[in-house]
Amino acid sequence: MSQGITMKRSESIAFSGLSIALLTVCSWVSIPIGPIPFTLQTMMLAFIVVLFPPREALMSVLGYLLIGAIGVPVFSGMTGGLASIMGPTGGFLIGFGVGTALAALVASLWKEPKDRVPRLMREASFAALLLLCSYACGLVQFMAVTGMGLLAAFAVSIAPFIVFDVAKMAIGASFAHMLKAALPAFRRKKA
Repeated sequence: MSQGITMKRSESIAFSGLSIALLTVCSWVSIPIGPIPFTLQTMMLAFIVVLFPPREALMSVLGYLLIGAIGVPVFSGMTGGLASIMGPTGGFLIGFGVGTALAALVASLWKEPKDRVPRLMREASFAALLLLCSYACGLVQFMAVTGMGLLAAFAVSIAPFIVFDVAKMAIGASFAHMLKAALPAFRRKKA
């Protein structure tokens, strides 16, 4: 086994571990607004899908969800376990995984352009896809668990957060751009 493959594997593990830790810390920053808490998870998700290669981004988010599912308190309010994933707000967590998988698929199919504007559009599509998947999965599960209708569930679980989530996604993507500019390791292409 060559040193290049080992380094790439160790980089991948390190990036994923760091992402899981950052997601955890951002989920602990939690302000309850009705049944859905305001967290910084969406900011960190945008950071992850913009900064890391598709494989590392997907491994990070799925690792975070797996760790939380087995009971480690990594979700908002320092909770964990299947009850968090199966509860009224668990669909948003499931949507994080689905959205990251779709964003990773788009990232692998849509190669990074050299020009700034197309590159920003590509990255904005990752964040938008991730957020829309989270909203869709979260809304369906929230309705199923609470028994609320579509409009009531939307008004409680999504509407109060749209502006904040878009802002957090923009901030997360901006942080990823700053880090890419500062660290050459994130600028090089990975297979």
